[in-house]
Amino acid sequence: MDLILKPLRHYADFTGRARRKEFWSFFLFVWIMLLVLMYLDTVLGLGGTATGYRTGNSIGFNMTGGLLTLLFGLATLIPSLAVSVRRLHDVGKSGWYLLFIIVLLIGWIYLLYLYVQPGMSGPNEYGPDPKAADAGKVFT
Repeated sequence: MDLILKPLRHYADFTGRARRKEFWSFFLFVWIMLLVLMYLDTVLGLGGTATGYRTGNSIGFNMTGGLLTLLFGLATLIPSLAVSVRRLHDVGKSGWYLLFIIVLLIGWIYLLYLYVQPGMSGPNEYGPDPKAADAGKVFT
């Protein structure tokens, strides 16, 4: 639970490094919350929609968010950017690499590649190794 809340505690901290575990735990939490909030928006009538469809052999489901989804998205925008920059720092890249998102498909693929890479061992120009700080902990 600490890894999920750490990016929220470091709300706009773009310095330092973030482990893969912290980064992916936070984004899993955000995506699950967005899906739950989209559903609640639909059920409570706050602007969301949920529709199922079937065409041929395909079955699908469309959801859109409403007020709760929007508020949560806005509240987690800065922490999401900050943990993304810190994750890039962990692999030895500048936070400006986040601008690769602008380069349509290739940019997303390259950023995903960077996000799944193991962090640099030992300290780098962005700070100490976060994995080394957790080495003595029994429960992480």
